[in-house]
Amino acid sequence: MSDVTLNEIKNSPDDFSVQISDQVESFIVSVAEVAKGDDPDSAVPYLLLEVSQLLLAGGRLGAHEDFVPTERYEPDIGPEPDVDDMRLRLAALLDPVDVYSEVFDPYEPRTAPVACRISDDLADVIADLRHGMAHYSAGRVSEAMWWWQFSYLSNWGSTASAALRALQSLIAHVRLDTPLDELNGLDTDSNADEDDELEKEAGAVMAAEIGVPLGLQPEVGRR
Repeated sequence: MSDVTLNEIKNSPDDFSVQISDQVESFIVSVAEVAKGDDPDSAVPYLLLEVSQLLLAGGRLGAHEDFVPTERYEPDIGPEPDVDDMRLRLAALLDPVDVYSEVFDPYEPRTAPVACRISDDLADVIADLRHGMAHYSAGRVSEAMWWWQFSYLSNWGSTASAALRALQSLIAHVRLDTPLDELNGLDTDSNADEDDELEKEAGAVMAAEIGVPLGLQPEVGRR
């Protein structure tokens, strides 16, 4: 049985669940529009804005007390929507800056960076959000809120945060007129041992892969 009717939901614009669902729906629609590729020059800045706004909703979910669904077992939502087409469109749109370096868990000591893709991240986040939206649209509000909170803590929160760092870095490189290929020489560990040399070599390969200037005009900074 549904928690509430859709009319009851729509008539409560100040309700926490309404605010979260609005941000979730806005993100899903906006990323789908970006993936169409109609305005490639604005893709990175627009995605930066959308991911930032989504993470505001995620932060609110993370800070909120635990949501408890009304049903013991999760109701079936039917077939999951396919996100592969969106993933491929985003990958083509963001090429050659789609690949970036990320540390999976910042609390794991000396964790080696891994290669990630912004397109994969965004598609995975969309899949999680759509799952919750299916419950919300069916009136299962408590189930939707539980899912969005749980998946924020377990998956899409860290995934979206990593994508945000990558997008912010791209914008910073462009606006500060810092070519990506200059990253090859970075070394933040003055006590690196022989094992770290292998990690630096892997990082250099990754930097070379993504080290192609973006097709955006950099802002003239102060010298």
